Amino acid sequence: MENPSHKLPLLEKIGYAMGDGAANLVWRGVLAYIAVFYTDTLGISAVAAATLILLVRLSDGITDIIMGMVADRTNTRFGKFRPWILWSAPVLGLFMVLSFTTPDLSPEMKLVWAYFTYIGLTLAYTVNNVPYSALMGVMTPSHTERTVLSGYRFAGAFLGGVVVMSFTPDLVKYFGQGDDALGYQQTMYVFAGLLVILCMVTFFTTKERVAPPPESMVQSSFGEMFKNIVIFCIPLGAMSWFFVQRDLVSGVVFAVVIGITAVFLRGFLRKPRETMTSSQRDFADLLTNKPWLMILGLGLFTMFFNGIRFGTVAYYFTHYMGDASLGGKFFFATTLVSVFAAIIAGYLTRLLGKKALFAISLIVSGILTCGVWFVQPGQVGLIFTLGVAAEFFAAFMPVLTFSMLGDTADYSEWKNGRRATGLLYSAGTFIQKMGGGFAGALVLLVLAAYGYVGTDPETIANAKQGMVSLMSWIPSLFAFSAVALLVFYPLNTQTMAKIEKELIERRGARS
Repeated sequence: MENPSHKLPLLEKIGYAMGDGAANLVWRGVLAYIAVFYTDTLGISAVAAATLILLVRLSDGITDIIMGMVADRTNTRFGKFRPWILWSAPVLGLFMVLSFTTPDLSPEMKLVWAYFTYIGLTLAYTVNNVPYSALMGVMTPSHTERTVLSGYRFAGAFLGGVVVMSFTPDLVKYFGQGDDALGYQQTMYVFAGLLVILCMVTFFTTKERVAPPPESMVQSSFGEMFKNIVIFCIPLGAMSWFFVQRDLVSGVVFAVVIGITAVFLRGFLRKPRETMTSSQRDFADLLTNKPWLMILGLGLFTMFFNGIRFGTVAYYFTHYMGDASLGGKFFFATTLVSVFAAIIAGYLTRLLGKKALFAISLIVSGILTCGVWFVQPGQVGLIFTLGVAAEFFAAFMPVLTFSMLGDTADYSEWKNGRRATGLLYSAGTFIQKMGGGFAGALVLLVLAAYGYVGTDPETIANAKQGMVSLMSWIPSLFAFSAVALLVFYPLNTQTMAKIEKELIERRGARS
């Protein structure tokens, strides 16, 4: 029977949710509008924008790992994770505005400006959201209560998405009065102010309760920590190059780098743990945590599924359906149903279990998304029906992913006697950025393959079929791939109940 002391107050759940509402003013706004802003307002080519988004997102995955380890090594009277949410909020708001600012520069310098602002935005988001995600893992020791908390979190996230995705087009028109560049900038001022307020609410209403075991508190120098993450940088760089170039040379280099990395990691993991530094043991625990590796894969597949769909919405409704304002209404409708789905997700897992609910969400949402292929330009009701129904089930995916990351942190503490919550939860933002980067780049590369140029009506007409594919069967492939991986996930409800019980006994014995 679940210990009532593990229940979180409603106010704390809502306060925690406000933090992801703030983050999604950035994340969902960027995901939905940055590509079309780059191509149609800033004037960057689709290929250049795709390369920018992919390279920055992949490299930013490394900073997620760094930030997770930094947060684990932070000790203040406010906790390990909460202070970062407060400190980073003003910087994140600043770069949100700068990313949607159009300076009077040459085309080449506009691309430089885009790199500078996008890198700054993603770094600030990392400093804010990695500790925020890890905070969920230490607010309660109950794995079922974490799922409920994750539901509240993503309800807040989707509400933030409602605000930014639904009202951005209208606010751009209102503030810009025909000048989209000015409209985007003024709109982001409003969202940036709201972001800072919401982060403050999260900081003041939440509390950290789960402390790591004493043996995992050993501190290694940051120099040693950074040295150990280099191994992640090289394969990600090779993967990025291959994805952009897609030729024989980049493919061979990628294969060789992956082979060398695999050999190195095999030797590294065979070293006795007592000879490793603290950060090396963190990485060894991470790379031998099979449930965590599987959640990483599941999260990437679901991020591809959701990222491709939402990254295409602005193009699809503007050019295929012929009404850009429908895109905002579509975002509003799908996000509202996402809020409801997120809130009930935690309670449904008590009936079905996380694994079963995840499988249902993937299969049903994938099938409904495939149905978009048959929608004709005039069938507004049909696209809204399919989109809303698919999003209801798709909304369970991020809720379950982040809840299950907490389960992998419990599994690591249970198995190894060490708990690097920040590092394990850095996978969450790594998934978002890497998956979002590939998804956003794939959208632009598919459109580029159809010859899409945002300022040329003739090329837009030729690319409409690509937009339909990106809204239907292409993302569904990733949903169905995730189902195949989910079959082998080992942490079911019974296993987690056993792990939770034993951890509570160990913590009680230490106290």
